[in-house]
Amino acid sequence: MILLQAENISKSYNEKALFTGLSFGIHKGQKIALIAKNGTGKTTLLKILAGCEEADSGTIVMRNDLSYAYLAQNPIFNDKLSVLESVFAGAGNEAAIIKAYEQALMSGDKDNIANTYDQMNRLNLWDYEAQVKQILGQLEITDFDQLTGAMSGGQKKRLALASVLISRPELLILDEPTNHLDLDMIIWLEKYLDRLNCTLLMVTHDRYFLDRVCNDIIEMDDGHLYRYSGNYAYFLEKRNERIDNENMVVSKARNLYRRELEWMRQTPQARTTKSKSRIESFYEVQEIASSKRIEKKINLDMKTTRLGKKIMEIYYIGKSYAGKKLLENFTYTFKRNERIGIVGKNGCGKTTLLEILTGRIPADAGFIDTGDTVKIGYYRQEGIQFKEEQRVIDIAREIADVIVMSNGNKVSVPEFLRQFLFTNEMQYTPVARLSGGERRRLYLMTVLMKNPNFLILDEPTNDLDILTLNVLEEYLCNFNGCVLMVSHDRYFMDKIVEHLFVFEGETVVKDFPGNYSDYLLYKERKDALARKLQPKPEKIIKEKNTSDKPVKLTYKEQKEYETLETEIALLETEKKQLEEQLSANATDHEKVLALSTRLGEILSLLDQKSDRWLELGMKGEGTFGV
Repeated sequence: MILLQAENISKSYNEKALFTGLSFGIHKGQKIALIAKNGTGKTTLLKILAGCEEADSGTIVMRNDLSYAYLAQNPIFNDKLSVLESVFAGAGNEAAIIKAYEQALMSGDKDNIANTYDQMNRLNLWDYEAQVKQILGQLEITDFDQLTGAMSGGQKKRLALASVLISRPELLILDEPTNHLDLDMIIWLEKYLDRLNCTLLMVTHDRYFLDRVCNDIIEMDDGHLYRYSGNYAYFLEKRNERIDNENMVVSKARNLYRRELEWMRQTPQARTTKSKSRIESFYEVQEIASSKRIEKKINLDMKTTRLGKKIMEIYYIGKSYAGKKLLENFTYTFKRNERIGIVGKNGCGKTTLLEILTGRIPADAGFIDTGDTVKIGYYRQEGIQFKEEQRVIDIAREIADVIVMSNGNKVSVPEFLRQFLFTNEMQYTPVARLSGGERRRLYLMTVLMKNPNFLILDEPTNDLDILTLNVLEEYLCNFNGCVLMVSHDRYFMDKIVEHLFVFEGETVVKDFPGNYSDYLLYKERKDALARKLQPKPEKIIKEKNTSDKPVKLTYKEQKEYETLETEIALLETEKKQLEEQLSANATDHEKVLALSTRLGEILSLLDQKSDRWLELGMKGEGTFGV
């Protein structure tokens, strides 16, 4: 059953055509991801479908009784309403029925009570408020009386997400739903949407989230729509095939065009005998041959300032806000070319640490010793406030007149902007006319053009398109310096980081040897072991009053625990190298056999050492920096 049909939708801004003649349908039960480059109109298309903006031409037909909800990229609330009032204001029919039932009870009108009572029963609204509070709680919004005017941008985005989920529509239209969610929230949302009996259209940069939630992908490219039934890896494969086929068609047409052009240039007498159909065919071939597919790709190839041996040493850092301790005795020494990820719930101090390291806020205790050669590039989550009337080229020229590339060549600001996909026309465009993703790309450019050697990134993936993220990942993997980043994008983290700072709350920060997927596996094993070791209720009663002292590791066990961390990290590195070698030597059967045997040994050792590490971790604290 088709729920929505778009026909020949077109939209332009300031004489720039975003898209022309787009047609597609959304069928019941589909869960679709919309993928496109920044600035091509993804958000605008969602706004048009949701009725928040009008198309220049074309029609959108929805099923008459269709209920739908739209999550905007930057939601707006009435600042004078409380959290609960805002949710119920957007909840539609359900909230109105609950309110009518409560008013009927207060008035004592029996007929009205009976009528609203039947409606409450029919829609099963008796525990509606409890469900509302449960969803808000999952998104870490617990002060239901707080005015929305006092909420941060991230809290407002989570409140807007709660509102659309609570409304229980048939069609959900979501613009970057994972922005401002921590990893636990994203995993919860994945499961919630997977269970939800609804149709979904969303824009997201989170590739793991896309794979787990969506069953269809629509790509908007060069003014056309392409559909793919499958996951992100399938999309990449088929997209590359499509581009190769298009290039092959153009190449063949150009060869044919050269031959036909000679034929067309024959003497006028000869032309009188030419076939009319062949002449018409020539112009068709000419059109195909003259078409150009320029696969524009952001170029991140800046020079990295030389980094000396001493990077940054942190000693006993402490920080509190409003009486709440976020950091205490945090100590760490950064090493050359480290790539560290930071994970943890919102509000536990991740961004606070970055602000302290970059000198934006002072620590309450401790000190930082930074090497003389360190040049920090700090990409903040909230970005920087550009002046709306300021032109793109003027923003770049405020930082530098020339930019040094990795090969030592110097390029001008206009050329550098073109490498960041800002065309000559866009360079003289005011910031006010840039999309959210284009603003993020401009901000990233202002950070990298200073040639830093220590990148500190706070949610760098928000609002960047997936194709740009692929290039950024490649750049960071080859970056000749240190990288420290906070990100809720698991795909991005898995590809780049080598170990994690895990913020567990209550000032506890653990140094985990591995990427985010490794950490998830560790956490699952740890939770399973905790359940296994949990004493039976009768045993708890007997031992309840024996001792309140926590169990500590012995000196020998503590040394073993630290040694295991190093051994596990080395084994993980060897495992990764073996997997790469297996892939590279797939046709060499003898080598494959030897590599497979060693890989089996490594996996067995990893299991043994991980289990022992978990056991010691459960017994002791396993924290660092204290």
